[in-house]
Amino acid sequence: MKFEIKLQNHIWFWGVYFLLNFLRWGAYFNDYQYSFKSNLIEFALHIPLVYFNLFVLVPRYVLKSHYIKYAMALLLSLFAIYLLKTGLTYFIISENIWPEANREYRPFETNHIVAVCIGELYVLAMASSVYLTLTWLKERDRNRALREEQFKIKLKYLKTQIQPHFFFNTLNNLYALSLESSNKVPDVIIKLSKLMEYVLYDIEGTKFVPLIKEIDYLQNYIEIEKLRFENATVNINIESNIDTVKVPPLLFISLLENAFKHGGANNENLKIKINCKVIDGTILNFEILNNFVLSPDFKTKKGIGLTNTKKRLKLIFNNDYTLEHKIKFNYYIIRIQIPIPNED
Repeated sequence: MKFEIKLQNHIWFWGVYFLLNFLRWGAYFNDYQYSFKSNLIEFALHIPLVYFNLFVLVPRYVLKSHYIKYAMALLLSLFAIYLLKTGLTYFIISENIWPEANREYRPFETNHIVAVCIGELYVLAMASSVYLTLTWLKERDRNRALREEQFKIKLKYLKTQIQPHFFFNTLNNLYALSLESSNKVPDVIIKLSKLMEYVLYDIEGTKFVPLIKEIDYLQNYIEIEKLRFENATVNINIESNIDTVKVPPLLFISLLENAFKHGGANNENLKIKINCKVIDGTILNFEILNNFVLSPDFKTKKGIGLTNTKKRLKLIFNNDYTLEHKIKFNYYIIRIQIPIPNED
Protein backbone atom coordinates (compact mmCIF):
# COMPACT_ATOMS: atom_id res chain seq x y z
CA MET A 1 0.00 0.00 0.00
CA LYS A 2 1.46 3.32 -1.05
CA PHE A 3 1.62 6.51 1.00
CA GLU A 4 -0.95 8.22 -1.18
CA ILE A 5 -2.06 11.12 1.02
CA LYS A 6 0.14 14.20 1.44
CA LEU A 7 2.00 14.53 4.73
CA GLN A 8 0.29 17.83 5.53
CA ASN A 9 -3.09 16.10 5.41
CA HIS A 10 -1.94 13.56 7.99
CA ILE A 11 -0.70 16.37 10.21
CA TRP A 12 -4.00 18.23 9.88
CA PHE A 13 -6.03 15.11 10.73
CA TRP A 14 -4.10 14.21 13.86
CA GLY A 15 -3.81 17.83 14.95
CA VAL A 16 -7.56 18.44 14.72
CA TYR A 17 -8.36 15.10 16.35
CA PHE A 18 -5.95 15.82 19.23
CA LEU A 19 -7.42 19.30 19.75
CA LEU A 20 -10.99 17.96 19.89
CA ASN A 21 -10.06 15.24 22.37
CA PHE A 22 -8.09 17.69 24.50
CA LEU A 23 -10.98 20.18 24.66
CA ARG A 24 -13.59 17.46 25.16
CA TRP A 25 -11.99 15.80 28.21
CA GLY A 26 -10.58 19.04 29.57
CA ALA A 27 -14.07 20.53 29.67
CA TYR A 28 -15.63 17.32 30.99
CA PHE A 29 -13.31 17.11 34.05
CA ASN A 30 -12.49 20.81 34.16
CA ASP A 31 -8.85 19.73 34.13
CA TYR A 32 -7.13 20.75 30.93
CA GLN A 33 -3.67 19.95 32.27
CA TYR A 34 -4.57 16.30 32.83
CA SER A 35 -6.37 16.15 29.46
CA PHE A 36 -3.31 17.50 27.64
CA LYS A 37 -0.91 15.01 29.31
CA SER A 38 -3.14 11.99 28.85
CA ASN A 39 -3.81 12.83 25.22
CA LEU A 40 -0.09 13.25 24.56
CA ILE A 41 0.43 9.69 25.75
CA GLU A 42 -2.57 8.31 23.90
CA PHE A 43 -1.75 9.98 20.58
CA ALA A 44 1.89 8.96 20.86
CA LEU A 45 0.53 5.40 20.77
CA HIS A 46 -2.48 5.86 18.45
CA ILE A 47 -0.42 7.19 15.58
CA PRO A 48 2.21 4.38 15.38
CA LEU A 49 -0.52 1.75 15.76
CA VAL A 50 -2.59 3.20 12.91
CA TYR A 51 0.33 3.39 10.48
CA PHE A 52 1.74 0.03 11.57
CA ASN A 53 -1.66 -1.46 10.75
CA LEU A 54 -2.00 0.38 7.40
CA PHE A 55 1.49 -0.05 6.04
CA VAL A 56 2.66 -3.32 7.62
CA LEU A 57 -0.18 -5.55 8.79
CA VAL A 58 -2.70 -4.85 6.03
CA PRO A 59 -0.28 -5.31 3.08
CA ARG A 60 1.41 -8.33 4.66
CA TYR A 61 -1.68 -10.21 5.80
CA VAL A 62 -5.03 -8.73 4.71
CA LEU A 63 -4.11 -8.14 1.06
CA LYS A 64 -2.76 -11.70 0.92
CA SER A 65 -5.88 -13.13 2.59
CA HIS A 66 -4.00 -14.26 5.73
CA TYR A 67 -6.79 -13.15 8.05
CA ILE A 68 -5.96 -15.35 11.02
CA LYS A 69 -2.36 -14.13 11.04
CA TYR A 70 -3.64 -10.56 10.77
CA ALA A 71 -5.97 -11.03 13.76
CA MET A 72 -3.16 -12.51 15.85
CA ALA A 73 -0.71 -9.75 14.91
CA LEU A 74 -3.31 -7.08 15.66
CA LEU A 75 -4.08 -8.60 19.07
CA LEU A 76 -0.37 -8.65 19.93
CA SER A 77 -0.09 -5.03 18.80
CA LEU A 78 -3.06 -4.03 20.95
CA PHE A 79 -1.59 -5.80 23.97
CA ALA A 80 1.73 -3.99 23.47
CA ILE A 81 -0.15 -0.68 23.25
CA TYR A 82 -2.03 -1.59 26.42
CA LEU A 83 1.21 -2.21 28.30
CA LEU A 84 2.72 1.05 27.15
CA LYS A 85 -0.36 3.15 27.76
CA THR A 86 -1.04 1.72 31.21
CA GLY A 87 2.59 1.99 32.28
CA LEU A 88 3.08 5.54 31.03
CA THR A 89 -0.20 6.71 32.58
CA TYR A 90 0.65 5.09 35.92
CA PHE A 91 4.21 6.42 36.22
CA ILE A 92 3.87 9.82 34.53
CA ILE A 93 0.35 11.11 35.15
CA SER A 94 -1.67 9.30 37.77
CA GLU A 95 -1.94 6.00 39.58
CA ASN A 96 -5.59 6.08 38.59
CA ILE A 97 -4.94 4.64 35.16
CA TRP A 98 -8.36 5.54 33.75
CA PRO A 99 -10.13 8.36 35.60
CA GLU A 100 -12.45 8.97 32.64
CA ALA A 101 -14.37 5.82 33.61
CA ASN A 102 -15.46 7.39 36.96
CA ARG A 103 -14.16 4.36 38.82
CA GLU A 104 -10.78 2.91 39.69
CA TYR A 105 -9.35 0.31 37.38
CA ARG A 106 -6.38 -1.84 38.28
CA PRO A 107 -3.75 -2.73 35.69
CA PHE A 108 -4.33 -6.04 33.88
CA GLU A 109 -7.95 -6.34 34.97
CA THR A 110 -9.94 -8.02 32.21
CA ASN A 111 -12.44 -5.16 31.98
CA HIS A 112 -9.65 -2.62 31.76
CA ILE A 113 -7.79 -4.56 29.06
CA VAL A 114 -10.98 -4.96 27.01
CA ALA A 115 -11.96 -1.30 27.45
CA VAL A 116 -8.53 0.03 26.38
CA CYS A 117 -8.36 -2.33 23.38
CA ILE A 118 -11.86 -1.31 22.25
CA GLY A 119 -10.82 2.33 22.49
CA GLU A 120 -7.73 1.64 20.39
CA LEU A 121 -9.80 -0.28 17.83
CA TYR A 122 -12.18 2.68 17.60
CA VAL A 123 -9.31 5.06 16.80
CA LEU A 124 -7.76 2.51 14.46
CA ALA A 125 -11.01 2.02 12.55
CA MET A 126 -11.80 5.73 12.29
CA ALA A 127 -8.32 6.83 11.15
CA SER A 128 -7.97 3.90 8.75
CA SER A 129 -11.41 4.59 7.26
CA VAL A 130 -10.52 8.22 6.60
CA TYR A 131 -7.16 7.27 5.08
CA LEU A 132 -8.54 4.46 2.92
CA THR A 133 -11.44 6.61 1.73
CA LEU A 134 -9.15 9.46 0.69
CA THR A 135 -6.74 7.00 -0.94
CA TRP A 136 -9.62 5.37 -2.82
CA LEU A 137 -10.87 8.75 -4.05
CA LYS A 138 -7.39 9.72 -5.23
CA GLU A 139 -6.93 6.34 -6.92
CA ARG A 140 -10.32 6.72 -8.59
CA ASP A 141 -9.32 10.11 -9.97
CA ARG A 142 -5.97 8.72 -11.12
CA ASN A 143 -7.67 5.81 -12.89
CA ARG A 144 -10.16 8.18 -14.48
CA ALA A 145 -7.34 10.40 -15.75
CA LEU A 146 -5.53 7.30 -17.01
CA ARG A 147 -8.63 6.11 -18.87
CA GLU A 148 -9.08 9.56 -20.41
CA GLU A 149 -5.44 9.58 -21.49
CA GLN A 150 -5.79 6.11 -23.01
CA PHE A 151 -8.97 7.27 -24.72
CA LYS A 152 -7.13 10.25 -26.24
CA ILE A 153 -4.25 8.05 -27.37
CA LYS A 154 -6.58 5.54 -29.04
CA LEU A 155 -8.60 8.30 -30.65
CA LYS A 156 -5.48 10.06 -31.89
CA TYR A 157 -4.19 6.78 -33.29
CA LEU A 158 -7.40 6.20 -35.21
CA LYS A 159 -7.35 9.76 -36.57
CA THR A 160 -3.72 9.42 -37.67
CA GLN A 161 -4.72 6.27 -39.53
CA ILE A 162 -7.45 8.17 -41.37
CA GLN A 163 -5.40 11.21 -42.35
CA PRO A 164 -2.41 9.58 -44.13
CA HIS A 165 -4.78 7.19 -45.90
CA PHE A 166 -6.95 10.05 -47.10
CA PHE A 167 -4.09 12.35 -48.16
CA PHE A 168 -2.30 9.51 -49.91
CA ASN A 169 -5.36 8.95 -52.12
CA THR A 170 -5.70 12.68 -52.76
CA LEU A 171 -2.05 13.01 -53.77
CA ASN A 172 -2.53 10.09 -56.14
CA ASN A 173 -5.40 11.99 -57.74
CA LEU A 174 -3.21 15.07 -58.01
CA TYR A 175 -0.42 13.03 -59.57
CA ALA A 176 -2.82 11.62 -62.18
CA LEU A 177 -3.93 15.13 -63.13
CA SER A 178 -0.34 16.36 -63.38
CA LEU A 179 0.48 13.59 -65.84
CA GLU A 180 -2.28 14.94 -68.06
CA SER A 181 -0.86 18.46 -67.70
CA SER A 182 -4.30 19.46 -66.55
CA ASN A 183 -5.03 23.10 -65.76
CA LYS A 184 -7.04 21.81 -62.80
CA VAL A 185 -3.88 21.12 -60.80
CA PRO A 186 -3.70 24.60 -59.13
CA ASP A 187 -7.32 24.32 -57.96
CA VAL A 188 -6.64 20.89 -56.52
CA ILE A 189 -3.57 22.15 -54.67
CA ILE A 190 -5.50 25.06 -53.14
CA LYS A 191 -8.33 22.81 -52.01
CA LEU A 192 -5.87 20.26 -50.67
CA SER A 193 -4.11 22.98 -48.68
CA LYS A 194 -7.46 23.94 -47.10
CA LEU A 195 -8.05 20.33 -46.16
CA MET A 196 -4.60 20.08 -44.59
CA GLU A 197 -5.05 23.37 -42.74
CA TYR A 198 -8.28 22.07 -41.23
CA VAL A 199 -6.67 18.80 -40.14
CA LEU A 200 -3.41 20.29 -38.85
CA TYR A 201 -4.73 23.39 -37.09
CA ASP A 202 -8.50 23.65 -36.79
CA ILE A 203 -9.19 20.30 -35.11
CA GLU A 204 -5.93 19.67 -33.28
CA GLY A 205 -6.68 18.54 -29.72
CA THR A 206 -10.43 19.04 -30.21
CA LYS A 207 -12.94 16.38 -29.23
CA PHE A 208 -15.91 17.98 -31.00
CA VAL A 209 -16.13 20.51 -33.82
CA PRO A 210 -19.06 22.40 -35.38
CA LEU A 211 -20.87 20.26 -37.92
CA ILE A 212 -20.85 23.21 -40.33
CA LYS A 213 -17.03 23.07 -40.46
CA GLU A 214 -17.12 19.34 -41.06
CA ILE A 215 -19.52 19.82 -43.96
CA ASP A 216 -17.25 22.53 -45.41
CA TYR A 217 -14.40 20.03 -45.14
CA LEU A 218 -16.50 17.41 -46.96
CA GLN A 219 -17.38 19.91 -49.69
CA ASN A 220 -13.71 20.69 -50.31
CA TYR A 221 -13.02 17.00 -50.61
CA ILE A 222 -15.98 16.57 -52.97
CA GLU A 223 -14.63 19.33 -55.21
CA ILE A 224 -11.30 17.54 -55.43
CA GLU A 225 -12.92 14.19 -56.26
CA LYS A 226 -15.22 15.76 -58.85
CA LEU A 227 -12.12 16.80 -60.77
CA ARG A 228 -11.38 13.12 -61.15
CA PHE A 229 -14.98 11.90 -61.49
CA GLU A 230 -16.26 14.52 -63.90
CA ASN A 231 -19.67 12.89 -64.26
CA ALA A 232 -20.22 12.55 -60.53
CA THR A 233 -23.26 14.24 -59.01
CA VAL A 234 -23.13 15.01 -55.30
CA ASN A 235 -26.00 16.54 -53.35
CA ILE A 236 -25.87 17.60 -49.73
CA ASN A 237 -29.30 17.83 -48.14
CA ILE A 238 -29.46 19.56 -44.74
CA GLU A 239 -32.97 19.27 -43.34
CA SER A 240 -32.46 21.01 -39.99
CA ASN A 241 -30.75 23.95 -38.36
CA ILE A 242 -27.23 22.71 -37.56
CA ASP A 243 -25.66 25.97 -36.38
CA THR A 244 -25.06 24.66 -32.84
CA VAL A 245 -24.51 20.99 -33.62
CA LYS A 246 -21.08 19.53 -32.89
CA VAL A 247 -19.59 16.22 -33.97
CA PRO A 248 -16.29 14.36 -33.62
CA PRO A 249 -13.84 15.68 -36.23
CA LEU A 250 -13.20 13.64 -39.38
CA LEU A 251 -16.02 11.24 -38.56
CA PHE A 252 -17.59 11.19 -42.03
CA ILE A 253 -14.68 11.75 -44.41
CA SER A 254 -13.60 8.12 -44.72
CA LEU A 255 -17.20 7.08 -45.48
CA LEU A 256 -17.47 9.72 -48.20
CA GLU A 257 -14.11 8.60 -49.55
CA ASN A 258 -15.46 5.04 -49.79
CA ALA A 259 -18.52 6.32 -51.65
CA PHE A 260 -16.24 7.75 -54.35
CA LYS A 261 -13.84 4.85 -54.34
CA HIS A 262 -16.34 2.00 -54.56
CA GLY A 263 -19.21 3.84 -56.20
CA GLY A 264 -16.99 5.29 -58.88
CA ALA A 265 -15.50 1.96 -59.95
CA ASN A 266 -16.85 1.11 -63.42
CA ASN A 267 -19.56 3.72 -62.92
CA GLU A 268 -19.73 6.56 -65.45
CA ASN A 269 -22.65 8.26 -63.69
CA LEU A 270 -21.75 8.25 -60.04
CA LYS A 271 -24.44 9.70 -57.79
CA ILE A 272 -23.84 10.51 -54.16
CA LYS A 273 -26.33 11.98 -51.75
CA ILE A 274 -25.64 13.18 -48.23
CA ASN A 275 -28.58 13.65 -45.86
CA CYS A 276 -28.18 15.46 -42.58
CA LYS A 277 -31.01 15.85 -40.09
CA VAL A 278 -31.42 16.64 -36.41
CA ILE A 279 -34.04 14.48 -34.65
CA ASP A 280 -35.83 15.88 -31.57
CA GLY A 281 -32.97 18.32 -31.02
CA THR A 282 -30.82 15.58 -29.47
CA ILE A 283 -29.93 13.09 -32.23
CA LEU A 284 -27.97 13.68 -35.42
CA ASN A 285 -28.90 11.46 -38.35
CA PHE A 286 -26.24 11.43 -41.09
CA GLU A 287 -26.59 9.34 -44.25
CA ILE A 288 -24.38 8.81 -47.29
CA LEU A 289 -25.87 7.07 -50.34
CA ASN A 290 -24.06 6.17 -53.53
CA ASN A 291 -25.03 4.16 -56.57
CA PHE A 292 -22.74 1.48 -57.93
CA VAL A 293 -22.49 -1.00 -60.74
CA LEU A 294 -23.30 -4.44 -59.38
CA SER A 295 -20.80 -7.04 -60.52
CA PRO A 296 -20.10 -10.67 -59.51
CA ASP A 297 -16.98 -9.66 -57.57
CA PHE A 298 -18.69 -6.80 -55.69
CA LYS A 299 -18.14 -6.96 -51.95
CA THR A 300 -19.61 -4.90 -49.16
CA LYS A 301 -17.14 -2.23 -48.04
CA LYS A 302 -15.22 -3.31 -44.98
CA GLY A 303 -12.06 -1.30 -45.34
CA ILE A 304 -10.16 0.90 -42.95
CA GLY A 305 -12.77 3.68 -43.15
CA LEU A 306 -15.73 1.73 -41.77
CA THR A 307 -13.59 -0.14 -39.24
CA ASN A 308 -12.08 3.05 -37.84
CA THR A 309 -15.46 4.76 -37.76
CA LYS A 310 -16.88 1.93 -35.64
CA LYS A 311 -13.94 2.09 -33.24
CA ARG A 312 -14.16 5.86 -32.88
CA LEU A 313 -17.92 5.78 -32.29
CA LYS A 314 -17.43 3.10 -29.65
CA LEU A 315 -14.74 5.10 -27.89
CA ILE A 316 -16.62 8.39 -27.92
CA PHE A 317 -20.23 7.30 -27.41
CA ASN A 318 -19.83 3.83 -25.88
CA ASN A 319 -22.98 2.02 -27.10
CA ASP A 320 -25.08 5.15 -27.53
CA TYR A 321 -24.88 5.30 -31.32
CA THR A 322 -26.16 3.58 -34.46
CA LEU A 323 -24.08 2.60 -37.47
CA GLU A 324 -25.92 0.79 -40.26
CA HIS A 325 -24.96 -0.02 -43.82
CA LYS A 326 -27.02 -1.82 -46.45
CA ILE A 327 -27.61 -2.20 -50.17
CA LYS A 328 -30.93 -1.20 -51.71
CA PHE A 329 -31.75 -0.86 -55.42
CA ASN A 330 -28.07 -0.72 -56.41
CA TYR A 331 -27.44 1.96 -53.81
CA TYR A 332 -25.04 1.52 -50.95
CA ILE A 333 -26.41 3.31 -47.89
CA ILE A 334 -24.59 4.02 -44.66
CA ARG A 335 -26.35 5.75 -41.78
CA ILE A 336 -24.94 7.08 -38.53
CA GLN A 337 -27.00 8.29 -35.60
CA ILE A 338 -25.19 9.92 -32.69
CA PRO A 339 -26.28 11.99 -29.69
CA ILE A 340 -25.59 15.70 -30.01
CA PRO A 341 -23.11 16.65 -27.27
CA ASN A 342 -24.06 19.44 -24.89
CA GLU A 343 -20.81 21.41 -25.16
CA ASP A 344 -20.46 25.16 -25.12
